[in-house]
Amino acid sequence: MSNQLEQVLKKQKQQQNAPQEGEIENVIQLVGFMVGDEEFAVPILGIEEIIKPIEYTRVPKTPPYVLGVFNLRGSVLPLIDLRMKFGLSRSKENEDTRYMVIKHNEEVAGFVIDRLTQATRIKESAIEPAPETLNDEQNLIYGVGKQKEKLISILNVEALLKRDF
Repeated sequence: MSNQLEQVLKKQKQQQNAPQEGEIENVIQLVGFMVGDEEFAVPILGIEEIIKPIEYTRVPKTPPYVLGVFNLRGSVLPLIDLRMKFGLSRSKENEDTRYMVIKHNEEVAGFVIDRLTQATRIKESAIEPAPETLNDEQNLIYGVGKQKEKLISILNVEALLKRDF
């Protein structure tokens, strides 16, 4: 058999074994972070930026988890402590504390997180919907991503940014 014919046959075999266009599985890119002892994640496309803590101003008559507002390059954004929003006690800021600025449509807010973990990719088929016990209008959990030896709660960005203050 000629070398050229052999290459054509080899290429055909590769194409047969490759996934078809409709079979390619969607992968979601997430940024993981810690709040208390739990790891959470949000889709990377919802993150505007992640910054070190900066000065903020308290706003009266807001829920305790709304720390106030901060100025980010001319935009005044609300600052929400995720520990307090999740019912945990507030902790002191340290060198790992970050503000994660999240945007969905026209809503933008900063969220205080304890520390970043890692960016990760999870196949959509590895994400289970939020447990039924959590199904209510305030549900902040989009789903639970399964990785090799751990589960990651994926937050619903739209619900997270919903203003109830």
